[in-house]
Amino acid sequence: MDKQYEGEVIGRSTTLFTSAFNESTAMGTYVAMESFDGTLHGGAGSFNFAHSKTTLDESPQDEFFVIVPGSGTRELAGITGSGGIKVDADGTHRIWFDYEIDQ
Repeated sequence: MDKQYEGEVIGRSTTLFTSAFNESTAMGTYVAMESFDGTLHGGAGSFNFAHSKTTLDESPQDEFFVIVPGSGTRELAGITGSGGIKVDADGTHRIWFDYEIDQ
């Protein structure tokens, strides 16, 4: 899966995504690993991040989001942290990163 980002996060990512979801019960889990390349608050580079979430009766549970330590390049070298994803009612996905860059 390829994604495009705009806003404070500008760039693209390639995502390895897998899930097990039962639409009739609205229950399931997804796991994703993303390789991002672009700019984050003006700093250019690339890094990887992983995220997953379980949904029970349309309620999110056990959300996980981590920037892969040691994966940052160029101005994003040394990036560590976490983040999250929110999905709007219209299906728009919004992502944010809570991060530090140790150089």
